[in-house]
Amino acid sequence: MARAKPHLNLIFVGHVDHGKSTTVGRLFYDSGIIDEQTMRKLKEKAVEVGKVGFEFAFVMDTLKEERQRGVTIDLNYKKFITDKREVTIIDAPGHRDFVKNMITGTSQADAAVLVVSAVDGVQAQTQEHALLTKTLGVGQLCVAVNKMDAAGFKEDKYTKTKEDVSALLKKVGYKVDQINFIPIAALKGDNVFKKSENMPWYKGPTLRDQLDLFKDPEKPTNLPLRLPIQDVYNITGVGVVPVGKIETGIMKVGDKIIVVPGREGKGITGEVKTIEMHHEQAQQAEPGDNIGFNVRGLTKKDIARGDVLGHENNVPNVLSKDKEFTAQIIVINHPTVLTAGYTPVFHIHTAQVACQITKIEKKIDPATAQVIQENPDFLKNGEAAIIRCKPTKPLVIEKQKEIPQMARFAIRDAGRTVAVGICLDYQK
Repeated sequence: MARAKPHLNLIFVGHVDHGKSTTVGRLFYDSGIIDEQTMRKLKEKAVEVGKVGFEFAFVMDTLKEERQRGVTIDLNYKKFITDKREVTIIDAPGHRDFVKNMITGTSQADAAVLVVSAVDGVQAQTQEHALLTKTLGVGQLCVAVNKMDAAGFKEDKYTKTKEDVSALLKKVGYKVDQINFIPIAALKGDNVFKKSENMPWYKGPTLRDQLDLFKDPEKPTNLPLRLPIQDVYNITGVGVVPVGKIETGIMKVGDKIIVVPGREGKGITGEVKTIEMHHEQAQQAEPGDNIGFNVRGLTKKDIARGDVLGHENNVPNVLSKDKEFTAQIIVINHPTVLTAGYTPVFHIHTAQVACQITKIEKKIDPATAQVIQENPDFLKNGEAAIIRCKPTKPLVIEKQKEIPQMARFAIRDAGRTVAVGICLDYQK
């Protein structure tokens, strides 16, 4: 089957109420993806639940609870096709308790739109999201300076917001000269899909133009094959069909593969019989492809979510439970302080494994990675550090400098995301 247009996963991030959902809704409406009738219904719905002006946000906020509260809880995915590419738009929640969903979304994103209100400027979550976006490997970014209508479409309001956000992004490690800042009024539609007549002083691209200005993500086809298992199905007439998204490398029908750690921790080997993508058979699959596949001789008991598939001649790295790994983390939302001995759950690719933090080696500056303190006793919110950890059961994890896609993780505890990080090294 012919490959479709190049694909880009785009996430909208930013502080709560700065207009992320409204911006996305406006983009879909003005581009004709959503028709008048649907929009009218959403408008009536917005009035009915006492959220006048929220109709565009409702395009993405499909959950009933979200409509009543007027906040985005879950991640929503919608496709947007431009002349150049197919964009999957992920609208991420700004509320702090929904950061976990945002992390799962961001780890799939190739580029991000940071939405900042020209009225309120940089807020706590603006900083948190900028930091997360960078830590989780989203290399490309643009900034939508929203609510320009409320700021009287004044250029100085835009310039001030741009300066503040630039300072933040620079501190986090982005190259600001490569980032477009777009003044928009999402509710009115200025510079979202159509060029605004209210801001003649702005000469740059609209948000719609920006979708084609992002660079195509480089597919890590030259790295070893890594496919984290998302689910395992038993399909009548076919047998066992594991599904997942290829992170790196290429998988072909006929490949000799191994899935680790597998049920016994020894790994399960086999040969790829079929690959299916979008309900069509394929001969091979690449990074970013969501696939189902069949391996002869594999039973449903052998493998589970969190296992990782690789080629037999390049086995994914499994850390057994007595081996340590070194990681760099940023603490974003811990109720008190984080100390050695703490054993939260690490969410890495599709695995969820409790790991004990055995030692905090050094506290570092999150932006420059310079050492601030050796062997600190504890870490608190906003602090970054190099730590040592030990998984409580076998875990597949790779080094940032070898396979970065398999090195990123989030640390969760009691329903909140405590920290995010990357694996730097591990014990052989």
